[in-house]
Amino acid sequence: MKTTIDEAGLDLIFRKARTQNSWHPKAVAEDLLRRVYDLMKMGPTSANCSPARFIFVTGPEGKDKLKPALSSSNLAKTMSAPVTAIIGYDMQFYDLLPELFPHDLSARTWFEGSAEMIQDTAFRNSTLQGAYLMIAARSLGLDCGPMSGFDQAKVNAAFWPEGRIKANFLCSIGYGDDAEIFPRGPRLAFEQACQII
Repeated sequence: MKTTIDEAGLDLIFRKARTQNSWHPKAVAEDLLRRVYDLMKMGPTSANCSPARFIFVTGPEGKDKLKPALSSSNLAKTMSAPVTAIIGYDMQFYDLLPELFPHDLSARTWFEGSAEMIQDTAFRNSTLQGAYLMIAARSLGLDCGPMSGFDQAKVNAAFWPEGRIKANFLCSIGYGDDAEIFPRGPRLAFEQACQII
């Protein structure tokens, strides 16, 4: 039997973790961001395709590039966050499949010429990887504020103008100010969301 995460760990990652809207002015070290990435990259993706690409916006220059793409409701909290991760997806992720999925060296051909399959696979799996990023960040003592209130086209033009990588969602990362969180919203009961058949 495998060991399990203790109750404190479950609280840290899920039960007591909250979406943050305000941040303490404490920097997140580059070494810690690297540790977050090294944890999240171990999460599964289909055929190990790993399509997510990340930009960690930390300084004034990056924030100035990001600012015009943000919705008014996300502007202040994003600008005050120590880090905002742009989670994107590489539309040519399949070029790396010979390296990432050596079990089947024909895997690249599954995607070539199929724009719909490329889009579906890249978007789905980068979304998974963005969730792994949040779990990894929380497990290392960081708080997260994921959001989708932004102009994707503006983010793409500012950060990935070549068009190969497209923005999926944003997630601010740092040390949250719990005084500014909203009351926790309700969740669906098992019977409302699940079936066992």
